[in-house]
Amino acid sequence: MTEKHLGKEWIHGLLMIIASLLFLAAAPRKDVFRGAVDLVGEILRYPEYPAVALQRGAKRVSFWFADKSALKERLDILEEENTRLRLAWSVGSASHLKQELDRFYGYARVTLREPLSWWSEVRINKGTSDGVFFGAPVLHNGYLVGRVSSSEENYSWVELITSSSLMIPVVIEETRDLGVVAGDGEGGLWLLYVPEGRLFSEGMTVSTAMVSEALPPGIPVGRLSSETRNSGSAYLAWRVIPGAGLTQLYALEIFGETPPGGGREGRSR
Repeated sequence: MTEKHLGKEWIHGLLMIIASLLFLAAAPRKDVFRGAVDLVGEILRYPEYPAVALQRGAKRVSFWFADKSALKERLDILEEENTRLRLAWSVGSASHLKQELDRFYGYARVTLREPLSWWSEVRINKGTSDGVFFGAPVLHNGYLVGRVSSSEENYSWVELITSSSLMIPVVIEETRDLGVVAGDGEGGLWLLYVPEGRLFSEGMTVSTAMVSEALPPGIPVGRLSSETRNSGSAYLAWRVIPGAGLTQLYALEIFGETPPGGGREGRSR
C-alpha cells in the first residue's frame, strides 16, 4: 500500500470518529433513543430491587438499634434519678413526721420494733422524764395497744396486747360478761375464760374492765369475730379483732401521762 492510500484512510477514520461523536451527541434528543434508555432502565430496575430493599431494611434496623440504645440509656438515667428522688422524699417525709409527732404532748414516737418480737413489744421515745410510768395504758387511735412494761429516763418499752404474756381483763359491753384477752404471739388476740354457752355475736365491743387505777375501765380494745376455738375444760375462746392498727405503729398515746417533773415515777426494767 502506497503512502497516498495510507493518508486517505487516516482522513476517513478521523471523519468517521467525528461523525460518530456528532451522532452520539444528537442521540439523546431522539425519542427512539429515549424509549430504548427507559426500557433498559425499567428492565434493570427489577434485578436491583432486592438490593435496594435490603439496603433500606438494613438502614431501618440500624436506626432501630441506635434508637433503642439511646432510649435504654435514657431510661437508666431516669430510673436512677427516680430512685434518688424517692430516697430524698422518704428521708424528708420521715424527718417531717418525726418533727410533727414530737410537737404533740401526750404522744410518743415508736423508735424500735424488733422483728423477733414484732407482736410482743415496741420501744417509744418517752420515759420517766416525760411522765411515763410503769403499767400505763398505751393507745393508738383511741384503742388499747398495750401497757408500759418498763420505763427509763428517756425511753420506755410497751408490751403489746398481742403478746402471749400480757393478759388484760375486759368486759363485753353488750352483755357485761367478763373475760381476759391475751395474744398468741403471732398477731392474734383472743378472749379467754368465757364459759361455753354464752350468747355472743360477731361485732360485739370488747373494752377494758375495772381492775386497777393504772388501767381504767372502758378503754376500747376491739370487736369479737365469729371465730372460736375450744380452750379446754368448759371455756371457749373467741378471736378479737383489735381496733388499733397493730401492723403499722408510728405514734402512740400514753394514757394518764403526767407532765415532766411531777407526778408518778417510772419503774426500771
